[in-house]
Amino acid sequence: MQDDLLYALNKIEDPELGIGIVDLGLIYRADWTETGIEVDVTMTAPSCPFGEALLDEVNEVLQHRFREASSIRVQVIWDPPWGLDRLSDNARQALGLTRLPRTPPQKAPSGGVVGPRKH
Repeated sequence: MQDDLLYALNKIEDPELGIGIVDLGLIYRADWTETGIEVDVTMTAPSCPFGEALLDEVNEVLQHRFREASSIRVQVIWDPPWGLDRLSDNARQALGLTRLPRTPPQKAPSGGVVGPRKH
């Protein structure tokens, strides 16, 4: 995927979450080809009420930003299905899904590892 396309597309925010669609993992492919720009996008669910509006916005952003493109093809795909594993670290943090950092085990004076105490 090309960075210039991803940067432009991530300015489009999910209307409910306020997070860019690239950070949400909705863009599966964004490439310059010999014939123009090709983008594969998905939705968080097939019943997404913002699906058509999102596709329109993707087309508008790409047409405005990349006027030199001879064509722009945006395709909705459903396989593989979208899941939380597609979220970027930025999106995870914005949604409060970041894990707390694990505390590394401490070294015992003897060189062994200090684990949890058993009662």
